[in-house]
Formats: sequence, structure tokens, C-alpha cells
Amino acid sequence: MSEEVLFCIDSTKEQMDKVIKHLESELLKIRAGKASPIMLDGIYVDYYGTKSPLNQVANIAAPDPRTIIVQPWDKSMLEPIEKAIQASNLGFNPQNNGEILRIIVPPLSEERRKQLVKQVKNEGETAKIGIRNARRDANEELKKLKKEGIAEDEIKEAEEKIQKITDQYINKIDDILVNKEKEILTI
Repeated sequence: MSEEVLFCIDSTKEQMDKVIKHLESELLKIRAGKASPIMLDGIYVDYYGTKSPLNQVANIAAPDPRTIIVQPWDKSMLEPIEKAIQASNLGFNPQNNGEILRIIVPPLSEERRKQLVKQVKNEGETAKIGIRNARRDANEELKKLKKEGIAEDEIKEAEEKIQKITDQYINKIDDILVNKEKEILTI
């Protein structure tokens, strides 16, 4: 295979790897019953006029499976952090003792578990769309290479290889989703 075609295939794999990494990072934010500092990853706090990630203005720890502790580096940030957590739509109500925020992670109800499974499936579908987009981009690139004079049979072979890679990544996403669903549904 020509260098251009191999480069096209390699860059497609890289793109698909990024989609998988993104999916995994998004699924880490979906809680499966155990408290984890990662649950607060998407929260931004107004830090002296700048929107800053929570983990850049406070220490976040999970001393046990049901509790998350948020300890701001600047005590004046306790209230803004508390408001940001309440506004985050995670269903947490932090307890402020003047020093730290303590978040008790409630056990998941059956209904909440089903909602989380739906959320996981949506993330998986988004990832699959990302994989298909990478395949489409690669196929368009191959069409350009064909116009530039690369042999038709080489392009066909590359398209088949890209389809096999696409199928592998879609299966990988399905496996990740099955494992996350088991994790959520296990009490």
C-alpha cells in the first residue's frame, strides 16, 4: 500500500482511539453507586471572575464509598462551590460546616439506575457516531487519493480495512457499555 493510504488508515485509527478515550472519560463521570472525586469533574466555579474547574480551586477526596469531601484552598470559596455543586444537576446537596463541604452520595434507586443506563447508552451512541464520522472522513480522503492517481484496487483494499477497523471499534464500544451497565445495575 502507498504511504498516503497507510497514513489515512493510521490517522483514522488515531481518531477512533480518541473517541474511545472520550467515551471512557464520560462514563467515569456517571456514578455507579460509589462516591468518587471524578463525579464532580464537570463542575466549574466562579473564582474571582473566572470560571475555573472545581478541582483547581479545592481538594476533592472520597474517604469512603458514600462520601465526597471538598476542601477549598480559599475558605471564601465555600459558598460559590456549594452553589455550583447544587446547580450541577447531579442531585447532590452538600453540607457546609464552615471548613469543608461534605457530600453524602445517596444509594441509587432502581429508577435512577435505569436513568443512568439510558445516559450510558446515549454516550455510547454518541461515540458510535464519532467512529462512523471517522470512517466517513477516511473514505472521503481515499476518494481524493483515487483522483490523485492511486490504484483503484488499493483504494478498495483500504476501504475494506477501514470498515474492519470501524467494526472493531463499534464492538469495543458495545463491550464498554455492557460493562458499565453491569456496574450500574449491580447493587
